[in-house]
Amino acid sequence: MTNISAQEYNVIGIMSGTSLDGVDLAFCRFVYSTNKWVFEIMCAETISYSPSWKQALLNLENTDALTFQQTHTDYGLYIGGLISDFIIKNSIKVDFVASHGHTIFHQPEKKLTVQIGAGNAIASKCKLPVVCDFRSLDVALGGQGAPLVPIGDKLLFSEYDYCLNLGGFANVSYEYKDQRIAYDICPVNIVMNAICERIGKPFDDGGSMAKEGLVSRYLLNELNELAYYKQTINAPKSLGKEWVIKNVDPLLDCYDLEEPDLLRTFCEHIAFQIGRSLKDKPAGKLLITGGGVYNDFLIDCIQAHTSHQLIIPDKKTVEFKEALIFAFLGVLRMRNEINCLASVTGAQKDNCGGAVYVMS
Repeated sequence: MTNISAQEYNVIGIMSGTSLDGVDLAFCRFVYSTNKWVFEIMCAETISYSPSWKQALLNLENTDALTFQQTHTDYGLYIGGLISDFIIKNSIKVDFVASHGHTIFHQPEKKLTVQIGAGNAIASKCKLPVVCDFRSLDVALGGQGAPLVPIGDKLLFSEYDYCLNLGGFANVSYEYKDQRIAYDICPVNIVMNAICERIGKPFDDGGSMAKEGLVSRYLLNELNELAYYKQTINAPKSLGKEWVIKNVDPLLDCYDLEEPDLLRTFCEHIAFQIGRSLKDKPAGKLLITGGGVYNDFLIDCIQAHTSHQLIIPDKKTVEFKEALIFAFLGVLRMRNEINCLASVTGAQKDNCGGAVYVMS
């Protein structure tokens, strides 16, 4: 595709995270003016997964090839339908859609990453151009294919010294020696929500259960000694569901602890790892977004482990920053501009990822 001359873009960003909260849709406006991007989240919504979709996504990695491919298509049609309903509901005019999809496999050491939600199916359903499959080019270039958000942090949120997301995983992004550094710190909601689901709760509302629990020092020490945390930030660092299943779940299962104690211990683990990651960095403004923001107890734990100024933005930014940034990655892809940074993924070079499906 050739560069397009437009300076304003109205885009729907679609995001589904590892915590399986639902599908985030954010209608965003981007304007490029005086060498700077200005943005606004015009309207946004999270569509919770039905029990059947949640179960299908949880089990998909263990199914046969035909079931996988059918689900890939069906999920694309499902997303396309959500987009169409969202457009009608909000009476909006959209230039194109940028979809992250839902990650099923992420094993960059094998040059493998798969986000389902077929772009052709999405486009056929919502009748709009679609950008998707943002990670695979970077992985093919030897990168981790993650994190992808840092280019958005750099170009849209430059007034903050650090950007921390508390989603399925905690990840951080900041400038260091004239380049963007970013990496996954540790699991967050992917583990916390799974603990809550043992007793029939989707999440720990406000951290109330964790607050009542006791820290298991033995479990905490074992978690903090996991090999991943000893890697330096000079190498790309990203986490996936597979790592949690292999390294974290067996540790939690080894201890005969009540759920509040597991939650309390894991909150302390998260806060400790975040604090350690930022301990030697100059004091500054730390923007925090993602669902973990609503865990008040976790935020208190993080504050106890860092001297940085914690800043929690407006509700739309907290909940839809990732969907916003994937919309922005789509804009950069349509402009044939870099949307993935080798400095954070370890790829051979910066690249412009994303497959494009255009309706004639």
